[in-house]
Amino acid sequence: MNIYEERSECTLSNTNRSGRGKNRRNSAASQGRGNASVSRQPSQTSRPSTRQQGKEVRPQGASLSAVRPKERARESAPIEGLPVSKNEETVIDIIGMNHDGEGVGRANGYTLFVQGALPGETVRVRVMKTKKQYGYAKLLEIVKASPDRVSAPCPIYDQCGGCQIQHMSYAGQLAWKRQLVVDNLQRIGKLNVFVEDAEGEEQQGIRVLPTMGMDEPWRYRNKAQVPIGVTEGGLVGGFYAKGSHRIIDMDTCLIQHEHNDEVVAKVKEIGSHLGISAYNEETGRGLLRHVVVKKAFRTGEMMLVLVTNGRDIPHKDEWIGSIREAIPHVASICQNVNKKQTNVIFGDETRVLWGRDVIYDYIGDVQFAISARSFYQVNPVQTEVLYGKTVEYAGLSGKETVIDAYCGIGTISLFLAQHADQVYGVEIVPEAIEDARINALLNEMKNVKFEVGASEDVIPRWKEQGIEAHVIVVDPPRKGCDPRLLDTILEMKPERVVYVSCNPSTLARDLRMLEDGGYRTVEVTPVDMFPHTVHVESVAMLVKRDLE
Repeated sequence: MNIYEERSECTLSNTNRSGRGKNRRNSAASQGRGNASVSRQPSQTSRPSTRQQGKEVRPQGASLSAVRPKERARESAPIEGLPVSKNEETVIDIIGMNHDGEGVGRANGYTLFVQGALPGETVRVRVMKTKKQYGYAKLLEIVKASPDRVSAPCPIYDQCGGCQIQHMSYAGQLAWKRQLVVDNLQRIGKLNVFVEDAEGEEQQGIRVLPTMGMDEPWRYRNKAQVPIGVTEGGLVGGFYAKGSHRIIDMDTCLIQHEHNDEVVAKVKEIGSHLGISAYNEETGRGLLRHVVVKKAFRTGEMMLVLVTNGRDIPHKDEWIGSIREAIPHVASICQNVNKKQTNVIFGDETRVLWGRDVIYDYIGDVQFAISARSFYQVNPVQTEVLYGKTVEYAGLSGKETVIDAYCGIGTISLFLAQHADQVYGVEIVPEAIEDARINALLNEMKNVKFEVGASEDVIPRWKEQGIEAHVIVVDPPRKGCDPRLLDTILEMKPERVVYVSCNPSTLARDLRMLEDGGYRTVEVTPVDMFPHTVHVESVAMLVKRDLE
């Protein structure tokens, strides 16, 4: 994924774009695993609409149905021979939870996915949709509740798709995320995981440590990307409902920093007062598309980016003046112009309306300049935990040469450079490398070098130049490492490989390839970067077998 093309998603955090959800769900349904790593793709037929708090408002021009009659007929055709039928009510036990946070139950051996149900619960459900190997059911009643069930504190949790498991205790979330990693390693990677049996005897395998969670798992996000719509009462903005482009208007988000909420609310209020129009996806008209807010946790600085459908902003000076007066801690106000009819948030042109073009923040002792479009981890507290574990697994003494593949703006590279002799970072996005070089200069780090290109092309060239890596660190997108990069790693033969993953299934797949190539996965640590969502990051340490 191009890290400079952030898309409008149905969730606040990363979503699965791997395109392998169907096969994984079928596998889960046939095997009946409690933590099956499956992913449901968002509906491709949903139409955009807007929603007031607790009330849906459909924008102008939006059709009532985007599904063709033939498609509706095909979807509604009953499947013969199933133990349940559509609209039937039944009571089932929930035996696990899948990758999407849906409870997994069985009705006479037939797998049902139930949104909102937790492992260990007995629930009454209504069957809503059936396929040959699995179906979907609606939760009607909790007959027996899980000890991990809690009341979700967010008032619009059931509508918004930003969080998926607020109804689960935080301790339960951390345990489930660890088990999700374990299940993927075993099922997809066919890897042995260290376990202790009932007699206390140890069985050899990969050690998967407990998930590293947060002391305070709320208000952790430093960036808000809010789509804007309009009602008769003025501008609305929030996040998309589950699997759709319906905007859920909200005044507060419990996983956003409070200042982000304040800025978004003020922008909506001032924009409505000045008569600023909202962008309409159906017609391609209207001005304000998104409000993007970035908060530097350590320095307190904030950046506001107005994403507009055109360069001209009516009442621009009055708008900027009102924002500065209402939000004095904003250090930068920028405009990004995006005239394309697309779900990509940012366009190609960004200009400063007031203040600086960057804000500054720290992760650990490393300072970073954050521009309007540069990628920066959204949970700075857990980012420091994640990178600290990465440095630990690299096992650096100060004499090593390290290669950081998928280096982005150099966040991991600069962390590693504090403990290594030399670090080389490679990233395919030119703008990211520009930011990485700026950040290296900002921190006066001279033992790090960045280069633009695909890792699988650049790293072999470095090898030809005599660069030998003791450690290679990879931090790929959700689709995992390019197979050619894995081949390159095996050819480079570093003493250690540290794999930072945002997708347990592709992590398991890639670890299997590295294991087959002569490496042993020693330990994996899940890190909870996105509390109350189904997403989990992991850091894996691999060592070369013939060096053990």
